[in-house]
Amino acid sequence: MAKGGQTEPSAPGSPGSDAVRAAWARKDAGDVAGARKDAERILAGSPSLEDRERAEDLLRATATPRALYGYALLGAVILAVLLGLALTRYS
Repeated sequence: MAKGGQTEPSAPGSPGSDAVRAAWARKDAGDVAGARKDAERILAGSPSLEDRERAEDLLRATATPRALYGYALLGAVILAVLLGLALTRYS
């Protein structure tokens, strides 16, 4: 059974070719990197309009949120400040 907001890849009538459904199945199984590679491979060829849309949807669904980079930068800055404070205190 598909989780909320997901199309079950093996459901009858699910859109896309077998390659697109296989890529979505890899994503649903937890292999996000492999699913992204499959989607990029599909887009590199000459896919049908439906396959192109489904592959682009897969790439959007597996993209890293931009806010995550901001939090990582904030964590690195806080770590650097704390390290600097510790070095000045114990030097």
